[in-house]
Amino acid sequence: MTGGAGTEGRGRDVVRLRVDGAPVEVAEGATVLDAVRAVGADVPTLCFDDRMAPSGACRVCLVRTGRGVAAACTTPAEENVDVWTDDREVAAMVRRVLELMVERIPERALELPTELTDVCARLGVEPAAFDLAGRGLGRDDSHPYVRLDADLCIACGRCVRMCDEVQGTFALTMAGRGADTVVAAGAGGPWVESACVSCGGCVDSCPSGALSGPVSVLTSYATAGTAPTTRTPAARTPLTRTAGDRASDLVTRTTCGYCGVGCTLDVHTRDTGILAVTPAPDGPVNRGHACVKGRFAYGFVRSPDRLTTPLVRRSDRLEPATWDEALDVVGRELARIRDRHGPDAIAAISSARSTNEENYLLQKLMRTAIGTNNVDNCSRICHAPSAAGLIASFGLAGGTNPAEDLDVADCLLVAGANVTQAHPVIGARIVQAALRGARLVVVDPRRTELARLADVHLRGRPGSNVAVFNGLARLLLDRGFVDEEFLAARADGVEELRELLADYPPDRVADLSGVPPDALAAAAEAYGTARRPAIVYGLGITEHVHGTDGVRTLANLAILRGAVGTPHGMGVSPLRGQNNVQGASDMGALPDVLPGYQRVDDPLVRERFAAAWGTPVPERPGLRIPEMFDAALAGRVRAMYVFGEDILATDPNSGHVRAALDACDFVVSQEIFPSATAQVADVVLPGSSFLEKDGTFVNFDRRFQRVRPALDPPGQAYTDFDVLRAVGDALGVDLGCSDPAAALAECAELTPVFAGISHERLDREGALHWPCRRLDDPGEARLYGTAFATPDGRAHLAARPWLPPGEPPDADFPYALITGRRLVHYNSGTMTRRTPNLALVPGEHLDLHPDDARRLGVGEGDPVEITSRRGMVTAPARVTDEVAVGEVFLTFAFPDVPANLLTSSEVDEVTSCPEYKLTAVRLRRA
Repeated sequence: MTGGAGTEGRGRDVVRLRVDGAPVEVAEGATVLDAVRAVGADVPTLCFDDRMAPSGACRVCLVRTGRGVAAACTTPAEENVDVWTDDREVAAMVRRVLELMVERIPERALELPTELTDVCARLGVEPAAFDLAGRGLGRDDSHPYVRLDADLCIACGRCVRMCDEVQGTFALTMAGRGADTVVAAGAGGPWVESACVSCGGCVDSCPSGALSGPVSVLTSYATAGTAPTTRTPAARTPLTRTAGDRASDLVTRTTCGYCGVGCTLDVHTRDTGILAVTPAPDGPVNRGHACVKGRFAYGFVRSPDRLTTPLVRRSDRLEPATWDEALDVVGRELARIRDRHGPDAIAAISSARSTNEENYLLQKLMRTAIGTNNVDNCSRICHAPSAAGLIASFGLAGGTNPAEDLDVADCLLVAGANVTQAHPVIGARIVQAALRGARLVVVDPRRTELARLADVHLRGRPGSNVAVFNGLARLLLDRGFVDEEFLAARADGVEELRELLADYPPDRVADLSGVPPDALAAAAEAYGTARRPAIVYGLGITEHVHGTDGVRTLANLAILRGAVGTPHGMGVSPLRGQNNVQGASDMGALPDVLPGYQRVDDPLVRERFAAAWGTPVPERPGLRIPEMFDAALAGRVRAMYVFGEDILATDPNSGHVRAALDACDFVVSQEIFPSATAQVADVVLPGSSFLEKDGTFVNFDRRFQRVRPALDPPGQAYTDFDVLRAVGDALGVDLGCSDPAAALAECAELTPVFAGISHERLDREGALHWPCRRLDDPGEARLYGTAFATPDGRAHLAARPWLPPGEPPDADFPYALITGRRLVHYNSGTMTRRTPNLALVPGEHLDLHPDDARRLGVGEGDPVEITSRRGMVTAPARVTDEVAVGEVFLTFAFPDVPANLLTSSEVDEVTSCPEYKLTAVRLRRA
């Protein structure tokens, strides 16, 4: 992002000058506006936004300097220069500029407080200066989230620069001539048909009200920077509600509950409703930016089909019940199955959508009240190979570097991640880095937006990742692009890797993957010659039968370059799919580890937890999610507790999952909507959305951030934390942890890498990266600066051969189906389909290459029948070269196109992560 008023990073030398007679020092390269703000003076601005480069277009920030009248936002601060902000002649000039600006702006502009009306009031521009009717330029209300009142546009250009310089979409332009120049989307058609990605940045930045969101609130970037109200949640004991005193017009700062980027949001509420959600200007990861989901997709919280009361199955029907009735059934049935069949007859799937504290409580519930390690979370089906691979290579189960390092990387290798769609805020930062000159290498079978922008696109076939990464490693070694000193001092396995790589010359890699040798060589040179290379990867690496090998061979590249644990190394960053998939695993919601990845088979670890919990910790690792389903079908698992996951929609081979649930004697679903999984449960317990939670999330770069409730759960629903405590009571066990702060405190006491983290400290200091081992520890944003966390303190290269995928296409099923996400909808669509996002993308479609479409006789929008060895679905065709010939793409955001009926039960051989990224299918026109 281009710097604005801030002085950070502008140079070490200072410039000394005077503002209104007061001496001030600013960093070299700062502007006069920086100096003015540094002394606490104020100069009005309209075209200025801290997130973007200053343009000086509006001339409202004029000041007098020793060199004459100048625009403060674009004029460099100079040594020993005097600046006056209160010069009468200059004030008169600015007032005249404003009068000319507003003389054709309609008087209705005064109805809402905006930056424009505020500046006019400060400088004495009267309402009479405005036009009565305006220019008659019209409105555009076609978009559900962005409304344009063209008569209010002052042609400052902030929205266009926001779209260009921050979002990187280039969807907006200034159209018209003279005084009729206004913002337009695309070629001037309806906004909803433009390339706009609905991030809302233009709305946030607009100073005049020309662009607005669905609700009119004070949400501009300038006004949203005021300190948010930290709301104290209503006092409760489990399932005994005390009415919350919800004052009007509050702003609650929290962390987004969609993807794993971890954007900081300000939730504007009035009474019991949300007026708007705006990105926090000082959010440590998003820095005043957001995507369509975090910014706008909050309407689901009051959807009419929210679960607001417990449901209990009676006579094969789910019927409303009291909390006492529902909890009595849950406690009685779980105790019965535990006592009759043993604790391992019960399994739980925890929630990567819920807080760290709730995940900590569920794994504690299973290990104490039930007595089993049969607890897992959805990282099993997405990023379990990341944990396994990163631990083996480096020592810890998280990314090595903070998001900020992406801004200074001079080469970004993006592998298996459609970042602009699945993690849009990070995607925008990568786009901006590339536009600033960073080399961009994309490894992906699809021609994504980043692939189109890339210097090199390695378009390998699905399942070829290990071959491609081995080929790159071979070229790094052959061409002398490795850091021999780093390898000798800090890494092991070099010779074993060299021996393996002899089998991966570029020609063989091309045979295995389809990547041309010259493209492989160009990618190796870009990454190999970079001074500050970074690797970013996603589910396209992990969701394969050899996903752990994919992570390890990708990590090899960083080790060979000495690009991890060094000042010039920008590391390896896995982009987490769900908001707290990192945190759910960090909290021990896994079958083989306790919080902080402390192994359950370590007796010293078990003893420490047992002493704190007052009960022994089971020593045998539990079942993984796929193993839970198999065990249910075999009769070994009799009860499942599914917390915050719609496993019938999101897990592979849905028919197999349904059969497993049907085989159980008892199923509990703790949910916010009547999902497919909830509908087959015996008891449904209503829970809370992220906008109703108190606690913390951990984002993709290991950053603990606070989550605060902006609303109470609706009806008779409670926070998931309270529900889990009540389930413990029903089982006769006091889980302790009276509130989420106490739960994190208990976890920190038992987990050395989290020992310095608490709610109190996060509220006081902001986000903290783990490891954070003491209360005075600032946390480790960049890992391994002195040693790796492996037993020997060294990084470990992995000599892993390419092995064929689990279910490659064949004569009967000749197409490769890839599944993933799209920008507008999220995961199974449970939340986004209950918002106006549905107006942007109302249904699923099958991405199909034009050559395959012609071969099948399929046109745009025609129905296509997609069949695998497990099932069949139908979807309309979208003909596009984003997919290669012989490959197709679906999401599972829509229940009428249940893509996971097709996906297989093939799993990663190390972690049991499913192979979502390659399913053999056949197609025909329906």
